[in-house]
Amino acid sequence: MSGIGVLREGPLHAAVKDLLASPGDRAEVKFGRFVIDLVRADGELVEVQTGGFSPLGPKLDALLDDHRMRIVHPVAARRRIVRVDAHGEVLSSRRSPLRGGVLDVFDRLVSFPSLLAHPNLTVEVLLCAEDHIRAPEAGRSRSGRRRRDPGERRLVEVVGSEVLSSPSDAAALLPPALVAAGAFTTRELSAALGCRMVLAQRVAYCLRGMEVLVDAGKRGRAPLHALARTALA
Repeated sequence: MSGIGVLREGPLHAAVKDLLASPGDRAEVKFGRFVIDLVRADGELVEVQTGGFSPLGPKLDALLDDHRMRIVHPVAARRRIVRVDAHGEVLSSRRSPLRGGVLDVFDRLVSFPSLLAHPNLTVEVLLCAEDHIRAPEAGRSRSGRRRRDPGERRLVEVVGSEVLSSPSDAAALLPPALVAAGAFTTRELSAALGCRMVLAQRVAYCLRGMEVLVDAGKRGRAPLHALARTALA
């Protein structure tokens, strides 16, 4: 079946979907007004989402209460930037210093952080080695900005995965030493996780939405977070 999803998917999406498929699974299945990437033989609905999660909102609203659903989100743990010419011949390649991890999923969970508490939802983060295929550098625009081809992501291999099926799974990603210290600021969370400040802000926002973190007052002007007593229950 050539569904709407097939027409819009990129090479990374297609490769991950093929990798996930097992005997008895069905791809691109029509569910009312929606098309599901993969329907497992046991009935689980699987959606591969390489970008933001907000487009999944209507699908989750319509289907989640009656069906087990899994969002599979590929993250580039290792990436190589490959420049190709118009004929697809490789001009250059280099390793990117950027390395993603499971925490990157919080960039996407900001769309609906509390939904991870739903008993039918699982989020699986696939840590991947990827090639980012791009055209040659195109110089600069009239405004002086460098033109950059966003290219496309291609799967090389899956190097690991992390499954989040409840708020307690998300809570387990917090550094134990930070939790043991009691209340902490977002900046301290950023340092403990070894991530940029904006990502730490999203982690804190999502964990508050899941009621994993609670307000613990302020230190100066900085709001304090603390682990909720029920977070690891």
